[in-house]
Amino acid sequence: MFAAHITKDRGVEVRPENIVITPGAKPILFFSILALVDEGDEVVYPNPGFPIYESVINFVGAKPVPIPLREEKGFSFDVDELRTLVNEKTKLIIINSPQNPTGGILTKKDLKVVAELADKYDAWILSDEVYSKIVYEGKHASIYDFPEVKDRTILLEGHSKTYAMTGWRLGYGIMPPKLADAVARLQTNSNSCTASFTQIAGMEALTGSQSRSRKMVKEFKARRDLIVDGLNAIPGFTCLKPKGAFYVFPNITGTGMKSKELEVHLLEKAGVAGLSGTSFGKYGEGYLRFSYANSQENIKKALEKIRGAL
Repeated sequence: MFAAHITKDRGVEVRPENIVITPGAKPILFFSILALVDEGDEVVYPNPGFPIYESVINFVGAKPVPIPLREEKGFSFDVDELRTLVNEKTKLIIINSPQNPTGGILTKKDLKVVAELADKYDAWILSDEVYSKIVYEGKHASIYDFPEVKDRTILLEGHSKTYAMTGWRLGYGIMPPKLADAVARLQTNSNSCTASFTQIAGMEALTGSQSRSRKMVKEFKARRDLIVDGLNAIPGFTCLKPKGAFYVFPNITGTGMKSKELEVHLLEKAGVAGLSGTSFGKYGEGYLRFSYANSQENIKKALEKIRGAL
């Protein structure tokens, strides 16, 4: 069922032997890097980005090579800069779109360059697409739009975001059968298996009506507009409007405070939880991440409290 869903959704044939189902999406990241990357290899990854990317690269003794996501590029990367970072030592290129923590997206043109570089240098691609259904303008661009790199790609998907199944712990990876076999062995020897009732619920989510998920995305869009407008009205903050996911990543340099300093200040003085941009890598300095996976009423309260604390 998972294979049939990806085949229909991405337009590329996927078979059951391409799928590894795990308790949450993180194991796919961890096991894929364990299976592919050796000490001394280089791995290109987005920064700021999901912290586990850099953490696991370091864990296996590889060299983390950050590709900066820049505000002036809408929190995408510069393709020319990416070209300077990928070389014969690159074993893996990690991409994430829509992105955590920025809400930025990669375009089909961006992905085309990733595909070309992976092919040129015989590198793998790990495409984290767990926010693929939470896109506000246009259509989600997938690395599977370039089927010629399917045999060197791990596509990561999950149920936590689209179907609000965070606590159910259900993620899955799509990859070539030989790699899937290795990742499945790692899964079996660490977690045994993903709970059967969770997988059954996941199949129902994929095959059932998508109307509630679409309705939730519309609500997320309204919350996005509310929090972006609210943050931009607070002196010291400037905030781009994210194109996907459910995070904003405002620039806070105008407050005169460092990211971690402001994170602590807002929590202690306003009771508002945000994360320092540096929690997502060194290029996150000068930013905070806020999630708007909360009610509009609470977002309004948070904005008032932020203004008051500053």
